[in-house]
Amino acid sequence: MTSKIWNNGLMSGLRQDWGTPNQLFWILNERFHFTLDACAIAANAKVPRFLSPENDGLHSDWSGVVWCNPPYGRGLGKWVEKAFRESHCERGPTVVMLLPARTDTAWFHDYVLRAEEVEFLRGRLAFEHPNHTGRSCAPFPSMIVVFGKEPKCKS
Repeated sequence: MTSKIWNNGLMSGLRQDWGTPNQLFWILNERFHFTLDACAIAANAKVPRFLSPENDGLHSDWSGVVWCNPPYGRGLGKWVEKAFRESHCERGPTVVMLLPARTDTAWFHDYVLRAEEVEFLRGRLAFEHPNHTGRSCAPFPSMIVVFGKEPKCKS
């Protein structure tokens, strides 16, 4: 029953508060030294400066070195586009995203293939339940996408 709830919540976008696996985040943070979590709530923010639904990360400016584990529902493509545009065209922050490895999507072809780095993670990640009540393995593979080292667009 738990996996059915997980799958339905994850795939439909009903749950927006699944936390990044701590071990993965700390490994990445050692390399990038994040200054902003662009898509978080107080209970799962990974750095002190974060954008919550109230701050609307999709319509706020991003700066510094940005971590983003966006909601995996239908609006995911908007987050990937935002990360690309923020890092490549506007203010120039480095943006590191944790994303499902959905290579068949328009956002993958339009933006991820233009990233400076893409790393497909081996196995399935165990995401943190909201309010730190446990973990659940994702029903899909994941990838780390890094935008922002070299500008690739003019507008």
